[in-house]
Amino acid sequence: MGAEARLRELGLVLPPAVRLPAGVVLPFAMVRVVGTRAIISGHGPQAPDGTLAGPLGKVGEVGKVGGEVSPGAAHSSARLVALSVLGSLRRELGDLDRIRAWVRVHGMVNAAPGFTGLPEVINGFSALILDVFGPEIGQHARSAVGLAELPWNIPVEVEAEVLIRD
Repeated sequence: MGAEARLRELGLVLPPAVRLPAGVVLPFAMVRVVGTRAIISGHGPQAPDGTLAGPLGKVGEVGKVGGEVSPGAAHSSARLVALSVLGSLRRELGDLDRIRAWVRVHGMVNAAPGFTGLPEVINGFSALILDVFGPEIGQHARSAVGLAELPWNIPVEVEAEVLIRD
């Protein structure tokens, strides 16, 4: 089963192009196709209307120093990031079934001091990609890092690279 059919089967809906905060201009492509590679710029979680989805803030144990977004909520945000990335890929490629391999995923978490559950947060992204593409195409190399800040205080950002068919 292809990725497009699997999305329908799972009842997943891809958001429209991101609607950024007023006055924000991004002078780069969300997806850059070079030969048989598509390089995906950093994406954050999107709501169904294309705006940035909450919750916003640092990921950690809520109630402890700096923790504003629970690891579980951040895991859910990472799933929304995956949908955002897939939406950008579909707009650029026309069809997600053109993807022949996920190569790498670089996950970034807006981490509160001392929060080390970064891989579990980014697992939300990876699991959705594997659900949609299966292990043959969806398996990818990955990193999950904690950062002091992310744009607009989003909890998770992901950039990636895929190989595509002509």
